[in-house]
Amino acid sequence: MKVLVIGGTMFIGRRLVAELLLAGHDVTILHRKPKHDLGRRVENLLADRNDPAQVRGALEGRRFEAVFDNVYDWQRGTTAAQVEATAQVCGDRLSRYIFISSVAAYGDGLNHYEDDPLAPDDHADAYVRNKAMTERLLFRLHQRTGFPIVTFRPPFIYGPGNPFYREQFFWDRMRAKRPIIIPGDGNRLMQFVYVKDLVTACVKSLTDPAAEGEAFNIGNEKPVTQLDLVKILGTAAGKAPVIARVPRDRIIEAGGNPMGDPAYFGVYFDVPPITEAIGKLRRLLKLTPTPFEAGLKETYKWYVRNHKGPVLDTTFEDNLLQYAKAAGASED
Repeated sequence: MKVLVIGGTMFIGRRLVAELLLAGHDVTILHRKPKHDLGRRVENLLADRNDPAQVRGALEGRRFEAVFDNVYDWQRGTTAAQVEATAQVCGDRLSRYIFISSVAAYGDGLNHYEDDPLAPDDHADAYVRNKAMTERLLFRLHQRTGFPIVTFRPPFIYGPGNPFYREQFFWDRMRAKRPIIIPGDGNRLMQFVYVKDLVTACVKSLTDPAAEGEAFNIGNEKPVTQLDLVKILGTAAGKAPVIARVPRDRIIEAGGNPMGDPAYFGVYFDVPPITEAIGKLRRLLKLTPTPFEAGLKETYKWYVRNHKGPVLDTTFEDNLLQYAKAAGASED
């Protein structure tokens, strides 16, 4: 099958391209650079997917049977209109258009099912708004024209090659024998999906007739608390983490940034919880997620072999730990 992967050079895309090649597909990637390091079998197209004119120019005269759309521009956002422009230029010969959405498309709340309402068009968060609006648009196309859409709504994606400073954030500190700061009571729920499971589902949906026209939640069946996450990360690394609890309002008051520096609990890990049910994935695609502990063990092996941790600037964390000590908080 002739397959176009929008993106293809980073976390999800690299593994997706490798699996498509292994399955014998003819793979082309479209991204913003003039070359890639994915091998000679992968054709390279240069375009900014947020620029419809560039996408039209790059795809003019080409025909693909399937498209994987897994790119989001974190600086500028990627809107529903930009995705629609890409879908339209890909033509009417597609057998699949597979779009990577997010659990964030629900906006908020726990234990969502695929037919739950998505976040409104005026949601304050641009990422949430763009993912929800894009899904609505793509499914309207499906209803009107039979456009062969499949969407996936992953929560936090983890695994070897993760470019976000998430699992590595905690392992760097455990290996340095530093306490791990737990915001508040540590009971916020988090849900994860192993990158290998997401890619397996994407490739299966390429040809499985049960996938067309469907949205799929995909993730570990059971969410974990923030405290449980740290303990499971410690088990994967063979280390017992030292826990230091600091009130969340104190962290934010001191300048803690859930999205980045100064980080205190990974990047974007301390956010209001959104979780989902994954029964539909099991029922229609016959897929079972990798147990979280097993996936993290594989990820830790990759981390040990490949990750060159940053020189830790722990000034912000040290100040929080001093506050916790002065306030009489205990480490455990």
